[in-house]
Amino acid sequence: MLEINGLSKIYGTNAAVDSVSLSIKPGSFVGVIGRSGAGKSTLLRMINRLNDPTNGRIIYDGVDVTALKGAELREWRRRCAMIFQQFNLVGRLDVLTNVLMGRLSQAPAWQTMLKLWGDDDKAIALAALEQFDIANLAAQRADQLSGGQQQRVAICRALVQEPDIILADEPIASLDPRNTKIVMDALLRINKHFGITVISNLHSIDLARTYCERLVGMAQGRVVFDDVPSALTEDVARELYGLEAHEVMNPNSATNDMPAGIAVVA
Repeated sequence: MLEINGLSKIYGTNAAVDSVSLSIKPGSFVGVIGRSGAGKSTLLRMINRLNDPTNGRIIYDGVDVTALKGAELREWRRRCAMIFQQFNLVGRLDVLTNVLMGRLSQAPAWQTMLKLWGDDDKAIALAALEQFDIANLAAQRADQLSGGQQQRVAICRALVQEPDIILADEPIASLDPRNTKIVMDALLRINKHFGITVISNLHSIDLARTYCERLVGMAQGRVVFDDVPSALTEDVARELYGLEAHEVMNPNSATNDMPAGIAVVA
């Protein structure tokens, strides 16, 4: 269980996240929604400890994540993998090496510096690429891939960390509709097939309703909605998005057709 208790992040006089409290069960797929500047990215970055909270605590399985340092903090970041909007791949390196970066915490430093990856690590990385039909790209430079391919590589890199939780910070913000569906299907598959908790920031309400079993709506740093997707009415959407509500509630999204064999709890 991931417990977030009174979490805040204050910059000067501005509260980017303001006293957020949430309990997230293992194996959940949670969508965090809200307009730009609502505090969604800051919340995820604090959970991963890329940003330290000003106040509050993060507890995971009885461990105070906010107090972790050194090796224990690195281990937490392995268990709580992060996927970024801009992929964060090393463009000049090949796809396989980028995925292997997710194994850094399991290999000695001298081995990774010399790129002497073990056969087991390579097998795990190739298996992840195979899962998402991009093993044929293993030898290509990352900067030669499309945006959708790069994001799938980033997902594979997170997966080989063998995490308990994956945090996806606007993972489809820069993608076209086709690649948006491919990436969201990949996250859903990880959640359903491996039982990994996925917490994803999403701007589109339609996408969030399609893929997530629970939605957390944020406005001005606070949680103003926390319920199943069917409870998200147009009135709530207007509270979250204001004049932008009509733009994010698109009933004609290409993602309405769920991947075969996968059911979403709603």
